[in-house]
Amino acid sequence: MDPASQDSLSDVPVEGAVGNSANPLPPGLTEEEAEELRTELTKVEEEINTLRQVLSAKERHAAELKRKLGLSPLNEFRQNLTKSWQDVQTSNAYVKTTEKLGEWNEKVTSSDIYLSASATLDDIARSEAYKKTQETLSQAGQKTSAALTTVGTVISRRLGDMRNSATFKSFEDKMGNLKYKVVGPRGNGEAVSSPTDTTPTQENPPF
Repeated sequence: MDPASQDSLSDVPVEGAVGNSANPLPPGLTEEEAEELRTELTKVEEEINTLRQVLSAKERHAAELKRKLGLSPLNEFRQNLTKSWQDVQTSNAYVKTTEKLGEWNEKVTSSDIYLSASATLDDIARSEAYKKTQETLSQAGQKTSAALTTVGTVISRRLGDMRNSATFKSFEDKMGNLKYKVVGPRGNGEAVSSPTDTTPTQENPPF
């Protein structure tokens, strides 16, 4: 092989060199250490896959047990929600917040502004103007109720007088006559004899 051919072959990159150039090792890491890390990574990934399979089998088994016990997803959600709320109530943050709100409430109710406002409302409730306004509203309600009762009584009386009037009775009689003309005796429950029911009797039947 001539020197020109050897020079051209030496320019061809080796596969390992290509791999190293594509994925260069971090500084300070040798090839042996990198190989050990790759081996360990492969083992860890295999363990992860195994654990995933085991977890999936456990979840299916748990779902089957819940189905046999009659535990629906809704009941499970309620139980989880109740437990979560109990956990919240017993948590330090909730307890501290409740104590803080109690302190604020005590400070507000014992403040001068709150006491002054409460005293002002009590004074208004005991004032003569408030009492007169309340009495006026009560009297107005009683008068309105009495007026409505009177109107109802008057309307009922007027309707009774109208039914007993001669005009209403005449109108009622006319309607009865019209019904008799339209419906006939059948409308009053009277039986109408058919022509076949009346057969003439012979005084001297032939023998």
